[in-house]
Amino acid sequence: MKTSVLLKSIKDYIVLCIGCLIYCLGWTTFLIPAGIASGGGTGLCTILYFATGIPVAYSFFALNAILLIIGFLLLGKGFGVKTIVAIIVSSILFDVLPYLNFVITFDDRLITAIVGGLVEAIGIGLVLMSGGSTGGTDIVAMVINKYWPVSPGRVYLLTDLFIIASVLMVPGKNVNDMMYGYVTMVTFSFAIDWVLMGSKSSAQIYIFSRKYQEISNFLVHNMDRGVTALNSVGGYSGQEGKVLLVICRKQQLQSVVNAVKEIDPQAFVSVSSVSNVYGEGFEELKTGFKRKKD
Repeated sequence: MKTSVLLKSIKDYIVLCIGCLIYCLGWTTFLIPAGIASGGGTGLCTILYFATGIPVAYSFFALNAILLIIGFLLLGKGFGVKTIVAIIVSSILFDVLPYLNFVITFDDRLITAIVGGLVEAIGIGLVLMSGGSTGGTDIVAMVINKYWPVSPGRVYLLTDLFIIASVLMVPGKNVNDMMYGYVTMVTFSFAIDWVLMGSKSSAQIYIFSRKYQEISNFLVHNMDRGVTALNSVGGYSGQEGKVLLVICRKQQLQSVVNAVKEIDPQAFVSVSSVSNVYGEGFEELKTGFKRKKD
């Protein structure tokens, strides 16, 4: 049992490192050489590089270190070893890869923007599936969501729009550079959904297990996920039990499933795509009607 857990952990870290490599290649091979800056923390560091010449590796590491410290202070919890490893590995790769001078250019910058976004999405998809994260706006979204009723999806959108638009402040950059950045952002957004779980951004998970109480406690207290316990009766056995219902973001899907399987390897888990989720931690439902005050 311990051997299988160790092997799984090693596999996760290998996948995480491969994901970081592909993610960084998307930037160093396509986007940065073409003068394109997309969203996220890496996009902000790329714009800083265009403006000052400060290598992306240094600013990427410094930015995420600051955000991690802020996250620890305001959220009072860790972000996982895998997230820290992903940040360190990505910082090293951003420093090493430019020396290899592995650059692929296309005659049309639009193709470069699209391909760069696709490669970036594949890399991030592997990192997320291994249970990690590259930090950046992920941490910003968590902090903002704790103190204001703003969904993470909206935080990502607004921060990316602002970051990409800030390229206009760099001498020599114009609206065309900004638009190519938006093309990369849109490409990445659609591609990451397909990489992780099709075209949907959220998942609905049903968990069938005799250890439902232990699983529920772990998801609530260790992963900050809401869990609903539904009464159930076995059609064949007639035994009463509980079925757990969990709604989560696509980034958390693999972590939730892994946690369930570690607690109960025999658990039956059903995952379905959800196109729209409204409520705390997800999207805000706007009805267009104002409630009259008494």
